Amino acid sequence: MSSIIDKVIGSIDDKRRWRRYKDRVRTLPPGHRTAAEALDRYLMHFAGISDGGVLVQMLEDLADLFEQGAADGTTVREIVGEDPVEFAETFAANYAEAQWITKERRRLAESIEQAEQQES
Repeated sequence: MSSIIDKVIGSIDDKRRWRRYKDRVRTLPPGHRTAAEALDRYLMHFAGISDGGVLVQMLEDLADLFEQGAADGTTVREIVGEDPVEFAETFAANYAEAQWITKERRRLAESIEQAEQQES
């Protein structure tokens, strides 16, 4: 029964992890919190992660990074570097296998291979 529910509304465990992630970000110092929330927003739009579990893992990893930075006294700029967009895109690239575009690229390649076989 739970697999049906997971398919309809998503994993309950992922939702719990999401809430814990949001709570973690809320406890960051103001500058780190602002940066983490901005990266969260950007990654939600840019990363194109189609797997909820991978999405939550990516965001938990982001929270880990900012929590550790805050604990070590690392500034936001030291964490993200001079180009925050480059940082975000490089960060997201670590989760590329779960991006919808990766699945579509794979689907396109398989379709072309199938078309080629049909011509033979």
